[in-house]
Amino acid sequence: MRISCFYARRTLELAVAWLYAADTTLRAPYKDDLSARLYEPTFRALVGNGIQIKCDIVRKQGNTAVHKMTPIPMNAAVDVLRELFHVLYWIAKHYTRDPADLPASEITFDANLIRRPEPTSITVRTQAQLLKLAEDLAAKDAQITAERQKNMDLDAELAALRAEVTAAKAANAARPDDHDYDETTTRDLFIDLLLNESGWALDQSRDREFEVDGMPNTAGKGFVDYVLWGDDGKPLGLVEAKRARRDPAVGQHQAKLYADCLEKEYGQRPVIFYTNGYEHWLWDDAGGYPPRQVQGFYAKDELA
Repeated sequence: MRISCFYARRTLELAVAWLYAADTTLRAPYKDDLSARLYEPTFRALVGNGIQIKCDIVRKQGNTAVHKMTPIPMNAAVDVLRELFHVLYWIAKHYTRDPADLPASEITFDANLIRRPEPTSITVRTQAQLLKLAEDLAAKDAQITAERQKNMDLDAELAALRAEVTAAKAANAARPDDHDYDETTTRDLFIDLLLNESGWALDQSRDREFEVDGMPNTAGKGFVDYVLWGDDGKPLGLVEAKRARRDPAVGQHQAKLYADCLEKEYGQRPVIFYTNGYEHWLWDDAGGYPPRQVQGFYAKDELA
């Protein structure tokens, strides 16, 4: 699973590098690495929030595979492949020279097609081996880039490629993109990753879809998307997630109602986070503070 995430990240890195070489609307970022390329404003404007977040999921999980001892479960590796599949489909759809080769209705991600290796055939790679492989590939990429810059003969080849890509991109822009990018799954996966990075394991059933009483509906019940629990068993925070295409503020009032329910039951008001997967807001309404936009979620000690 670890090596799968590593090579998924590598594939993304090569695909994004191709985009920067081929599409003249993209500007080189301040730093020549994958993270900087994904967050360069022209890249985000080109691909949109959904594809950018998918790219970041692949990047983050690839980094985790190389740099952390955290086990990589099978479902996490499959999630990474699914997000990579959608990114590569987007690239193919927007830059193909023959749209007939890409019928959206027939190209879907099917996890059942992934071959599961027999336990005896699995080649185990240590983190040290993966780190060395990543360093070797980075050095090789840098060398290739340097050689290309020296080789003036490639100027004409690159110009031809860019002209071809520009023409294909313009032709494909008029075609509707009805591929199912499964943005809801992407949103939830990205929120999980951000929470994991802040130290929230999310390994208890009470961490997700936690049922509360006292909601103003006919059943009097509700389900909190995420509850962030303190060591004393009381809620430190909650996260309300809304559909990616909706303003995250849509979840603000509902999150407040959930906080009311949790406070009534546990005698402690949680800090509120609400998000659509792209924009994240923190609201400490108990302290009388207005909501403010944040880049991720707080760790347990920070919330405490």
